[in-house]
Amino acid sequence: MSPSIVPPAGIATGLMRLTWAPEQTPDDQAFELMRTAIQAGSTSFNSGYFYGNAPAVTANLKLLSRFFDAHPDLVDKVYISVKGGLGEGMTPNADVDFLRNQVKEVNSILKHRKMDLFEMARVDKATGIEQTMKNLLILRDEGLFRDIGLSEVSAETIRKAAAVGPVAAVEVEYSPFALEIEENGVLATCKELGVPIIAYSPLGAGFLGANWKSKDDLPEGDMRRHFDKFSDEHFEHNMQLVRKLTSIAEKKGVTPAQLSIAWVRAQGAVPLPGSTNPERVKQAIEAGKIELSKDELDEIRKVIDSVEVKGVRYAKNPHMQAMLFG
Repeated sequence: MSPSIVPPAGIATGLMRLTWAPEQTPDDQAFELMRTAIQAGSTSFNSGYFYGNAPAVTANLKLLSRFFDAHPDLVDKVYISVKGGLGEGMTPNADVDFLRNQVKEVNSILKHRKMDLFEMARVDKATGIEQTMKNLLILRDEGLFRDIGLSEVSAETIRKAAAVGPVAAVEVEYSPFALEIEENGVLATCKELGVPIIAYSPLGAGFLGANWKSKDDLPEGDMRRHFDKFSDEHFEHNMQLVRKLTSIAEKKGVTPAQLSIAWVRAQGAVPLPGSTNPERVKQAIEAGKIELSKDELDEIRKVIDSVEVKGVRYAKNPHMQAMLFG
């Protein structure tokens, strides 16, 4: 049976930080991380056409290709989803010819095999979601990929898309630090339609996994330095939630990161943590085995409700902020 977007371990593996970072992770370390994930049952890999520093925007796909060069026995052991559909200036473009060219380029870079799922990174409002889905179905039927995914979409968009063709997954941010999908109907809609939610940033973009004490602990050049939640204005306030969840994690005998991942999974989503550290990846996957009792879930929810996380996603990038939940 071929790998599924919902992996046996219940935890997917995000590859973004291996290449879209101030410094690219060395191949030997990245390969160890991917081998570790596969061996532990986290066989759903999440990549992106643009997961690299300009001009080398396709660095993540090229890393995957080199991994398969080194490990041909693992080529068919993973499910590969690739975000794309963004043109010049990171503007969504769902034109069928644009998408066909980009998808063919992705498969050409991967070389050893085609991607399993192609995912529109943002909604092209000019094309409209119904025509976007029709265009993606054309490309699917041409054999360029198997499944269609959506990212950063509203509940209404999901319904419209699913009425045109099968949506294999919806990728959105979800964690104790980001509860928007509970409030805007996305979580409920996906559960109703049976569409898996792939929850990126389940550690609050690192808040619950890095033992930070201040914003200065973020590496120079790290994109998170530009996130509003990490600003001088909001960092210390948001750390209150970290401390409270850490207290619960210590009682449970797990790390705060594992607690957050286990909580996301308990809500019915597939956590998609990303790291550059093979040991951290192993710990994240082990969180898929953590069972949270009703009392523990109630305690976590009480803590989450007690701290209103401050800061919008892309305060310094109105263009990207405007495309959330399109």
